[in-house]
Parts: sequence; C-alpha cells; structure tokens
Amino acid sequence: MSARHFDANSTTDQVLEGIDLAGKRVVVTGCSSGLGAETARALAAKGAAVTLTGRNVEKTQAVADEIQRTTGNDQLDVRPLALDAPDSVRAFAKGWLADHDRLDLLINNAGVMACPLGRTAEGWEQQFATNHVGHFLLTALLAPALKAAAPSRVVNVSSGGHRFSDVDYDDMHFNTRDYDKFVAYGQSKTANVLHAVELDRRLGPAGVHAYAIHPGVIMTELARHMDAEDIKAITGSRSDDQPPMTFKPVEAGAATQVFAATAPELEGRGAIYLEDCQVSGTVPPAGSLGCSDWALDTANAERLWRYTEDLLGERFDVA
Repeated sequence: MSARHFDANSTTDQVLEGIDLAGKRVVVTGCSSGLGAETARALAAKGAAVTLTGRNVEKTQAVADEIQRTTGNDQLDVRPLALDAPDSVRAFAKGWLADHDRLDLLINNAGVMACPLGRTAEGWEQQFATNHVGHFLLTALLAPALKAAAPSRVVNVSSGGHRFSDVDYDDMHFNTRDYDKFVAYGQSKTANVLHAVELDRRLGPAGVHAYAIHPGVIMTELARHMDAEDIKAITGSRSDDQPPMTFKPVEAGAATQVFAATAPELEGRGAIYLEDCQVSGTVPPAGSLGCSDWALDTANAERLWRYTEDLLGERFDVA
C-alpha cells in the first residue's frame, strides 16, 4: 500500500479505502447513534462482523437494521450493555464469549459528557464509571478473545477534553470537593488514555495493541447535557497557540477511531494517542491539540490500573 495521508477532514470511508475486513470480528460500544453508529457502519461496509452494543436496544437495533440495508452485511449482532453497571458488563462479556472465541477489534466508544452529578449503585461518579471503569472491565473480560485473535487492537475514544483534569486519586468521585462537570469529564478522558497505555504494556507482547484517540468536536447526543454557555466556555478556554475549534461531521469524527483500529501503518505499535487520523502526542502535528504529559505517563497508568482493580474488587492479570 502506498503512503497515505489523512487530516481533520478525512472520513471513515476514506481511511478504509483498500482495506478488507472480511473475517474480522468487532465489538463497538455505544452504537445507538453518533460516532458508534458510524463506526459500526463503516466497518460493516468493509465486511467485518460487528457486535453493536447500547443501553437502548431498540435504538441500537434500528441502527443495525439500517446498516444491513445500506451495506448488505447481515453479520450484525445487537446486545445490551450498561457500562455504569458492572453486572451488565459481566453479563455482556459472559454471553459474548459463550458465542465467540476470538475478537479482532474492540472499540470502546460509548461515553457521557458534562452531565450533572450522578452516582452509580456503588457510589462512583457517573462519568468516571461509564467512560473508564465500564470499559476497563469490559476489556479485561474480553482479553482472552483478543489474545486469541492476535494481532488485534483496542481503541479507547478519549477526548481533547482530557486536559481539563488529571485523575484525582484523593477524591476521584467528588465526595469532598465541589463537583465540576468538566473536571469530572476531563479525568474520565485522561483515564481512557492511561488505560490504553497500561493495557498495551501488558498485552502488547501478546500481539494486542491499544490506542487512545481524540475524535475532534462533533455535535452528537454526547453533548446533550451542554448548553450554549458550556460551548462558549470550552471555546474560550483554548490558548492562543492552539488551533481554533471547528466542528466535524460524524463521518470525519469517527474516522480517527476507525484509522486506529485498522491502519496498517500502526501494525506492531501501541500506547499511541491519535487525532485527525494521525499519530499525535505531547508534541502534536501542526493543527492538532496534542496530549498532556500526565495522560501518557507510564507510572500514572499503572497506578490507575491498580486503583480501578480495587474499585472492582478483582485483579486482572490479562498478560
């Protein structure tokens, strides 16, 4: 394959041009709308067998029906998954593994953003529980199938919003400090990057590589808790040396996670942060935001892994 060049305007279909996913098994979380729905469509269009998960099964099934209609791919499977409920995650993993023994691509796409303070039955803050803990547990439980399919990949959908906060190990769940919905969102998105870093350290030698991505700014249902003042606050928080905020269509917003999941250029590499369909990091390519030091710190990544295990009351020696 000749050298490929993509940017913030590249779409899912463009990054998948020339790629055949027939025989590949994929799980995508959060497929009832937005980036998850587009990711599932794009991968199915290239022949992948896709499991679409969602809290709302009826909406997710409607997405799957439309994908089958437009792509002709009938290898689509819809299953319920509530990431903020460990019992739901365990039930999904048990059922999925009963039917499949290998997993080529896991795309941890689902999430919530800047919502009012909410707590799970365990007392965990809602954004951290949904965006990080649920995906951490899901990935750990599906690790045997990922290893069986190696070389395989895990993609965590993070956000440039991870810059709002590092993880606060002293009060992760806002039990004593005042709740700030953007700080909460930021630490959950930092956790997505750290999870990929530590997961790749543990599973990379077995041929399972992990990536974290910033999709860009896309107006999807993820932003349903945000109002005009919130958008203005985010826009105004960018420094003069950062690129201006622009909104992407869904097809471009989902492109980076599809690129991370399939790009031959990334074969054998992991623990990478990507944006605009390019490898980024603490020194980003021109026009990109880049990643904060704390989100790629290996000691921080290992600490978060142990912290999350303690929350779940279980050790996951996935290597």
